Amino acid sequence: MSRVCQVTGKRPRAGNNVSHSHRKTKRTFSPNIQVKRFWMESEKRWIKLKLSTKAIKTINKNGIEAVVAQMRAAGQKI
Repeated sequence: MSRVCQVTGKRPRAGNNVSHSHRKTKRTFSPNIQVKRFWMESEKRWIKLKLSTKAIKTINKNGIEAVVAQMRAAGQKI
């Protein structure tokens, strides 16, 4: 499963582990991706999306219809 949010576009980032003695080794910061289903009343169907937790909060605030309209305007297929 690719760890990319379909709404916000968040993806894994690279950084450093820093020890007490300040030695640095590479690591990745993975976003908190959840698979979530939403009911679209206008289309009478379930939509399954891979979302970051920030995107879930955005959907709770703006509504699934508005977020899906934005995604489609950006050219994403749902």
